[in-house]
Amino acid sequence: MAAEGMSSMLPVAIVPRVGIGRSTVLSDYWAMTKPEINTLIALTTASSFALAAAAGNTSFPWTRLLHTVAGTVLVASGAAALNQWMERRFDARMRRTARRPVAAGRIEPVRALAFGALLSLSGVAYLLVAAGMLASLLATATLLGYLLLYTPSKRSTPLCTLIGAIPGAMPPLIGWAAARGRLDAEAWGLFLIVLLWQFPHFMAIAWMYRDDYERAGYRVLPQGEAKVRFVVLQTLLPLVGLMLVSLLQGVGAFLVSFAFLYYGVRFAHGRSGRTARGLLFASIVYLPVLFALGVFARSLP
Repeated sequence: MAAEGMSSMLPVAIVPRVGIGRSTVLSDYWAMTKPEINTLIALTTASSFALAAAAGNTSFPWTRLLHTVAGTVLVASGAAALNQWMERRFDARMRRTARRPVAAGRIEPVRALAFGALLSLSGVAYLLVAAGMLASLLATATLLGYLLLYTPSKRSTPLCTLIGAIPGAMPPLIGWAAARGRLDAEAWGLFLIVLLWQFPHFMAIAWMYRDDYERAGYRVLPQGEAKVRFVVLQTLLPLVGLMLVSLLQGVGAFLVSFAFLYYGVRFAHGRSGRTARGLLFASIVYLPVLFALGVFARSLP
């Protein structure tokens, strides 16, 4: 029955409406999955899997790695689509999100709901079969935490960044669990890195679009004078934490973290659109480089 229910959703999700070309509809569904975010999710999942994969005489489990990344990206894509379904009225009030497919009315809400549910359920089931129960349970916790805790919290408290950082840092745990079937101390270290990384990353976005967020009714930043202090602390303290963690990972990780801190200090001091964009760019570069350094170091004899 479950398989029939999931397959029955697919035609509802992909049938184009009259007057809209199939390529446009497909590109809208593709955009709903937030592929740019999924790239980082896939990278952190794959990197943690590679770090956890057993060394020695056994060959690297490439097939299991690909299954793990595919399942995780499916869940993340479904969560992104469901998030846009849940927030469509708020997205329509923001300049940066008003053109999203659901908010702009190009995809009907019921189709977005069906599409997101299909991807999410498929991803959880895929991971259960191909990567193990622990990886599937972690993905389920990520999905529920993102949709049921983080998404509504953005309209009620500036602590939403902390709430969202927890499910946002789960991909490394999923990758590690898929490779080893358990979570070791090193897995939680990777979790901590991604957790801390999210604060300066989102503070840059929140500052750049603070007026947009207020217009839509999101309380991602405090009101009044507390806003500046909040942004500075939530930018610099996690960056200092990343510096301390990087001391355990070698010179390369320390230098990359120092560069990230530099952009954070520039933003905290100036709080301009230019310094916010610089910090955002640094955050996008930082995570792939840091994980790549970790995988490279582990591969050395």
